[in-house]
Amino acid sequence: MKTSRVSFAAALAAGTVLVLSGPAFAHVSVQPGEAAKGGYATINFKVPNERDNAATTQLEVNFPVDQPLTSVMPQDVPGWTVNVEKTKLDKPLTVHGKQINEAVTKVTWSGGKIESGKFQQFPLAVGKLPENVDQMVFKAVQTYDNGEVVRWIEEAKEGAAEPQNPAPVLKLTAAKGADHHDAGDKNADKNAKDAQHDQADAKHGSDTTARALGIAGIVIGLGGVAFGVASRRRSA
Repeated sequence: MKTSRVSFAAALAAGTVLVLSGPAFAHVSVQPGEAAKGGYATINFKVPNERDNAATTQLEVNFPVDQPLTSVMPQDVPGWTVNVEKTKLDKPLTVHGKQINEAVTKVTWSGGKIESGKFQQFPLAVGKLPENVDQMVFKAVQTYDNGEVVRWIEEAKEGAAEPQNPAPVLKLTAAKGADHHDAGDKNADKNAKDAQHDQADAKHGSDTTARALGIAGIVIGLGGVAFGVASRRRSA
């Protein structure tokens, strides 16, 4: 009897863990979860299907209008059709010397199916990523073949628990190129100092050699004078 109670308690605890962890696992997310500021990256929107009685048939991802991306290129996903929507920018952007007047605001995948208990990834090559923010929030809408629509649009707030339907978030980190640039500056400074030291050593070596040659010349000259005096004495 005691063993049955223990087994029941263990099963209940395991079930509770699954129930509590389920929503966090099931939401639409962006992977990898971070990318470098000011650069280009390939990201995937991962869409799991946690429904037992329906398949996911559409994913809509909205891009933040205040952080426009001028380049969004989807990769083909077998069985799915992708549609990229753009909108005109109020203020044109200059990228690689060219003026850009529009940016992507929405990407929609449809026509395929994500069956129960499976997931699908939807890849995008994106850029140029913002340099003045720490994250980008992509609000997503997941549609099922039974007509159910789940809106993953809630933004997490600092210090608060994760919302029930969190929006996918891409964190932006400091570009590694800046670190390399700093390292390059430090190396350049070091090389300049080493060069100055080498020049100083070379100059010191030249001065020492000149002194040695000068002294040797004086010694040879004195020797010549002494030899001349001795020769005169013998002649006399």
